[in-house]
Amino acid sequence: MDRDSLPRVPDTHGDVVDEKLFSDLYIRTSWVDAQVALDQIDKGKARGSRTAIYLRSVFQSHLETLGSSVQKHAGKVLFVAILVLSTFCVGLKSAQIHSKVHQLWIQEGGRLESELAYTQKTIGEDESSTHQLLIQTAHDPNASVLHPQALLSHLEVLVKATAVKVHMYDAEWGLRDMCNSPTTPTFEGHYYIEQILKHLIPCSIITPLDCFWEGSQLLGPEFPVNIPGLNQRLMWSTLNPASVMQFMKQQMSDQKISFDFETVEQYLKRAAIGSGYMEKPCLNPLNPSCPETAPNKNSTTPPDVGAILSGGCYGYAAKHMHWPEQLIVGGAQRNRSGHLKKAQALQTVVQLMTEKEMYDQWEDNYKVHHIGWTQEKAAEVLNAWQRNFSREVELLLRKQSRIAANYDIYVFSSAALDDILAKFSHPSALSIVIGVAVTVLYAFCTLLRWRDPVRGQSSVGVAGVLLMCFSTAAGLGLCALMGIVFNAASTQVVPFLALGLGVDHIFMLTAAYAESNRKEQTKLILKKVGPSILFSACSTAGSFFAAAFIPVPALKVFCLQAAIVMCFNLAAALLVFPAMISLDLRRRTAGRADIFCCCFPVWKEQSKVMPMNNNNSLRGARHVKNCNNNRVGLPPQPPSQNPLLEQHASGVPSASSKSSSSNSLPSFSLSSFAFEYYTPFLMRSWVKFLAVMGFLVALIFSLYASTKLQDGLDIIDLVPKHSNEHKFLDAQTRLFGFYSMYAVTQGNFEYPTQQQLLRDYHDAFVRVPHVIKNDNGGLPDFWLLLFRDWLSNLQRIFDDEIRDGRLNKEVWYPNASSDAILAYKLIVQTGHVDNPVDKELVKTNRLVFSDGIINPKAFYNYLSAWATNDVFAYGASQGKLYPEPRQYYHAPNEYDLKIPKSLPLVYAQMPFYLHGLTDTSQIKTLIGHIRDLSVKFEGFGLPNYPSGIPFIFWEQYMTLRSSLAMILACVLLAALVLVSLLLLSVWAAVLVILSVLASLAQIFGAMTLLGIKLSAIPAVILILSVGMMLCFNVHISLGFMTSLGNRQRRVHLAMQLSLGPLVHGMLTSGVAVFMLSTSPFEFVIRHFCFLLIVVLCVGACNSLVVFPILLSMLGPEAELVPLEHPDRISTPSPLPVRSSKRSNKSFSGNGSRSSSRNNCQKAHHYHKDVNINDPSLTTITEEPQSWKSSNSSIQMHNDWSAPAPPPAQTTNNFNNSNYQHGGGSRPASYGAPPPAYHKAAQQQQQQYPPELQSIVVQPEVTVETTHSDSNTTKVTATANIKVELVTPGRAVRSYNFTS
Repeated sequence: MDRDSLPRVPDTHGDVVDEKLFSDLYIRTSWVDAQVALDQIDKGKARGSRTAIYLRSVFQSHLETLGSSVQKHAGKVLFVAILVLSTFCVGLKSAQIHSKVHQLWIQEGGRLESELAYTQKTIGEDESSTHQLLIQTAHDPNASVLHPQALLSHLEVLVKATAVKVHMYDAEWGLRDMCNSPTTPTFEGHYYIEQILKHLIPCSIITPLDCFWEGSQLLGPEFPVNIPGLNQRLMWSTLNPASVMQFMKQQMSDQKISFDFETVEQYLKRAAIGSGYMEKPCLNPLNPSCPETAPNKNSTTPPDVGAILSGGCYGYAAKHMHWPEQLIVGGAQRNRSGHLKKAQALQTVVQLMTEKEMYDQWEDNYKVHHIGWTQEKAAEVLNAWQRNFSREVELLLRKQSRIAANYDIYVFSSAALDDILAKFSHPSALSIVIGVAVTVLYAFCTLLRWRDPVRGQSSVGVAGVLLMCFSTAAGLGLCALMGIVFNAASTQVVPFLALGLGVDHIFMLTAAYAESNRKEQTKLILKKVGPSILFSACSTAGSFFAAAFIPVPALKVFCLQAAIVMCFNLAAALLVFPAMISLDLRRRTAGRADIFCCCFPVWKEQSKVMPMNNNNSLRGARHVKNCNNNRVGLPPQPPSQNPLLEQHASGVPSASSKSSSSNSLPSFSLSSFAFEYYTPFLMRSWVKFLAVMGFLVALIFSLYASTKLQDGLDIIDLVPKHSNEHKFLDAQTRLFGFYSMYAVTQGNFEYPTQQQLLRDYHDAFVRVPHVIKNDNGGLPDFWLLLFRDWLSNLQRIFDDEIRDGRLNKEVWYPNASSDAILAYKLIVQTGHVDNPVDKELVKTNRLVFSDGIINPKAFYNYLSAWATNDVFAYGASQGKLYPEPRQYYHAPNEYDLKIPKSLPLVYAQMPFYLHGLTDTSQIKTLIGHIRDLSVKFEGFGLPNYPSGIPFIFWEQYMTLRSSLAMILACVLLAALVLVSLLLLSVWAAVLVILSVLASLAQIFGAMTLLGIKLSAIPAVILILSVGMMLCFNVHISLGFMTSLGNRQRRVHLAMQLSLGPLVHGMLTSGVAVFMLSTSPFEFVIRHFCFLLIVVLCVGACNSLVVFPILLSMLGPEAELVPLEHPDRISTPSPLPVRSSKRSNKSFSGNGSRSSSRNNCQKAHHYHKDVNINDPSLTTITEEPQSWKSSNSSIQMHNDWSAPAPPPAQTTNNFNNSNYQHGGGSRPASYGAPPPAYHKAAQQQQQQYPPELQSIVVQPEVTVETTHSDSNTTKVTATANIKVELVTPGRAVRSYNFTS
């Protein structure tokens, strides 16, 4: 660095440049030693915030004490740290990862969590249905799938896929074992008839194929059913249920076998199970298997698929199985009459049991008695079958090129989504290893010094990076031990975030370590940069802790883990890494190279021209005389690496300097770059104008773009791009937008007397958009309406038969029907447990009143009978009544009139199908409508809540913006308080927070441009960005506050200190974040990688460009403002040095020999922090203002030199009598320069005139003791001051100072 580029201070010697006045103590006083700044204020030589400086001195004092202890016990600290961190790392084995959607987004303590908890508590599960979905589209987006060939291809895939099996727990499981199918009635006796019905009643599959005869091929059964006397193997493709029932009834009547066929007939009649599929049209009329009863049998005209599918399809039980058109056909176009003209997709939904239902179904079955059947095993069986279903479809498409050539078929299941979420919730070990390796390589290369291997820091830098990795793992291990669960946000982001911010601390410490000399102690490194690391880390961790109060689990967990890991990294940076530095100091002091220090010999530096501009430099090259008068040479001291203290060749360099520079490799320093080029460029007026205008334009544009930011995290973003699941979700969202939901009614509600309120609640959903209606524009019946219709039918039959005389008040006759007898038993129920039956009610009681209200007195008795005797309707209602109604099997020949009374309901649900929900805004609108409806009826006294995927996944967006605004306000407020306390300046904290706010606005704008929607994950990144921006800005602010001079000069000094570590930290963070781009998940790349890169770029621009300019214009006043010099403090007083007892007993007159002897004695008893070879000025008072000496040789109380042996008295050819003042010989305290110096000095002397370099002050004390008669002692002290002039050449200068 040219001398002219250094910060100028008033020169007290005319042309003399005392480079010690440019040391950090003079220009960054409170940063180096706040106690010196306090002394300046106390003595009236400076003004400033005394409280702030005092608190900073307290921090520095404690950090200095910490550094001293760490250096003294470096090995012990390192050993204990490794043990402690290793112990915490073991905690990672107990980490729990939440991968299900509702575990990430549901607000803790919120409405949705309480609703799900209620569902889980009452019915034992939080999911109401499980679906296996299949969508078929044409390759050509303009082609229609409304033709027979598309449906036949659909059928072929479904037949193969639904036939898959899974072998688990020594048993084989198929679709029939886990599908959702209607319940069959139970009969007394004739068990085989009950088994026939169970085999024949198929699974419930929602498919467009149910409009055609070919839909029967999906229903099986797997093994045809044989009925005695009927020479036919029954399958649904050939089954006419009504005719089979008539045949069996006739056959058993002929065989005189009594059986309650009337119950079976009523079962089929109530479900509208008639001819099955025998009267439905065939997709291929020429198929020999097409039944003769098909309306288009042997027709040569293909069926009009669009017309047949219009209005939806009906399953084998027409009353309860109506599949809406919007559910089975997607991307539909219609003609004027509303009939389908064109469609882009077909959808089939295979309805499976939930894990709780499957567990209950098989709990008492012999099939699972030997395996310890649990709900978790049921879930594993379900998931395994769904995976096999997906694999079978993929395999079929590879084999059947005919289907694959024309159509795309996509499969999706809840198991697939859970697998995907679980997969990206686990951290990528490869990405972490690559990120760490690249970061280590970066640290190694940037800290390697080719010119000076001894002063290199690559090894300690690599150790620091590995330490940050170790501490990050330990912090996450502590989180696992504390029971804090992990999720995608924490596993994908926290390791890289912690590594990036932790490495920033390492570069801060290595930057200070680089500026130190070999004798500098660790405590002074911590004293300088420890507060900066402490303040920035505390601000960041405090912000994360404040953000942990947000109730969304994904955000709360992330913030807690980030805060804990930040604390671990801070502890590692301030406790463990200084121990590594202390060990590395021993290597440096021994003169060994940085790389493979144990493999190479001691590094011998080449002899160079060592400019002797002060006595500090002379001490680096003198000889030492030991007690035996043997002279020992000391190696020369390398120059300081502080750019402010370096001065390269100016003018015409000498030959020696040219040869020296030619043998060295080029060097680049970010600190010198910041001071020489970057900051001067930044401080130019036109640069300031352009930067500020660009910043304002970007801010205004970002604020405008933020208004366009949409909410949402589509499920499609959660799956890998180009995967089958991704394609399915894309087609499903575009063409169907289908979801199922339930309106749940709770307990603490009198169902029997509030039936009208229940009906009104159900009817209110007609006005909710996106709810699928039935053929009449209304809603499908729910459980209460089906219950009422069943009772109404029984009442009608009873009325008819009592009128016909088949029964009376007391008894029924043999010709009474089974339904009439059941109605009689229901009518006589009183609803009272103590008096359950009253036959007098036969004439007056009604099961259902004229207004459609079920008799409330015996409501729960009726419910027991309905749930058991109309099982098809009860199952089809999907009501999931809880407690489950008690069982009552009606037998006409049973004369016991008592019907058990069910317990009051605490849970019931009404199913609805939703369609057309293609984006988050539509879903939010729907949720808003339903929530308003729920609140309205809550006010009417009906406790209720909605349930379903839209609410679990999207309800977070209803309060996300308000929650995010609240938590950002908390974070920024906490940051304002913390930064105000740590920087001890409210205005500086305000500027930092304003910069952070501007950065947040720009990140919002960038999200809009990148098409990233606002969800919980970007909310996490936004909170993270606050911490990162604080970390960046606090470093610069601290450097600005602790520097001296005007604003522009302090910006120079602050950027010189901060640019290097910040750039290194940003680059290492960028490398770590870039590793996320290797993820196969578009979700991770878009929402983590891209967004974190945006945060780093915005942070770099604002922190390194805009914020320094802001400080140069509006920055706060410096903590310390000197009064005597504008840019530096006055020369501080030296620290009194207490001599040892032995030295106090020795008094010297003016003899050199006595001085040498005393030094030899002191060499064994010197204090560890005091260099006894330096002249002590303990008896000299502070110099007056008129004193012109620069006091370069005065040892300050913050001298970082380690002790050295005493000097020897030698003769210097260079110092002749022409430069000796006051006569006499050269003092013994000066050593001669090395021989290499003499020749160079003589050459320089021939080219340049002598020049005053320094003034050396050395007191010599003569003590005279006089005893008078009055026993008084008189002591006279005389100080002889000798001034020595040294005249090295000016061609090469290298200033070494110890502040």
